[in-house]
Amino acid sequence: MTDTPDLAALATASRAEVARQMQICNACRYCEGLCAVFPAMELRRDHAGGTADYLANLCHNCGACHYDCQYAPPHPFAVNVPAAMADLREESYARFAWPSGPAMLFRRNGAVVAVLVSVAVAAFLFALAGRGEGGAAGDFYAVMPHGAMVAVFLPVFAFALLAIAMGVRRFWRAAGPLPITLGDLRAAMGDAILLRNLSGGGMGCMTAGERPDPWRRRFHHWTFWGFALCFASTASGTVLHYFADWPAPYPWYAPPKILGVPGGLLLTAGAAGLIAQRARRDPALRMASDARMGAAFTWTLLLLGVTGLALYWLRATPVMGPLLAVHLGTVFAFFLTMPYGKFVHGIYRTAALVRHAHEQRQSRVPEAEAPVETPGRAVNPGAGPARP
Repeated sequence: MTDTPDLAALATASRAEVARQMQICNACRYCEGLCAVFPAMELRRDHAGGTADYLANLCHNCGACHYDCQYAPPHPFAVNVPAAMADLREESYARFAWPSGPAMLFRRNGAVVAVLVSVAVAAFLFALAGRGEGGAAGDFYAVMPHGAMVAVFLPVFAFALLAIAMGVRRFWRAAGPLPITLGDLRAAMGDAILLRNLSGGGMGCMTAGERPDPWRRRFHHWTFWGFALCFASTASGTVLHYFADWPAPYPWYAPPKILGVPGGLLLTAGAAGLIAQRARRDPALRMASDARMGAAFTWTLLLLGVTGLALYWLRATPVMGPLLAVHLGTVFAFFLTMPYGKFVHGIYRTAALVRHAHEQRQSRVPEAEAPVETPGRAVNPGAGPARP
């Protein structure tokens, strides 16, 4: 195992297929107003290598371009940008993951996630068996002490953050170095939070056919904000525990409950909606292999939301101990698989949006302010001196 794999050697036919389709799209440009992919494509003549990875992660898979395309199957060009981008995206998650060994295992299918969740839940059920005496008071720490939770979860969470950061670093370098400004970050975060590129050019996403609807975008919003509120709930509990000497259990008006309950409801509804949308989606928009991490990730989010809400409603009953074990086992498996599955799609997509914001800003530089190319000097001030 090496920390710096030969990315070129790991590139597959998915990159070549995306590059082929982008060459056709760049000659047509009918879809240039639909999302960020096509304006980014138009700034390039070569769409291979890291550029293909960048464009694939810029795609939000709304499906609009597929139904607008005159070269889609059965045309011999067989252009299907959403499917080609989705295949390359999933491959890129594994190719850029750090360390590389576990990524090769996780990228094969979502069965690994299901096994890990099952093993983790069984381990917590075994470890916490007979420790449900705190159930009557709803005290989680009577079942698993706070110190034990921190000792188990903090190292896994810290490793997941490190692995994701290293993966994003590889992804960014593959598309080429680029300076980042505060304005680029602000524009990218706005696009990411609003899911602007998931609107299909304003009409909505395609699900079961060429008739757009707003639900896929709404379910993504519910899932994102539900997850964010649940994370904020956990963070607020940590702050109260360490800095306000206010340990759990908390009353309904405490920040962990005010944030956690609506977060759990949104997360559950959003993940369930995405699962239903996936089942109804036009097979033409799906990846060649649909039994991968995406479905496992969404089911894991649903399990997190359902078990969290069940703990809230049943925390003062005898089932609190087993429910806590199931919830903690799911959280543990979720943390462990964060760098090696669909969780990273939001991180890579935001990084791609940062690059897109920078490129679009540069492309809009007024002619009077644009750098002037002179013999022996580079056009782009950030590109360094011109080669002789």
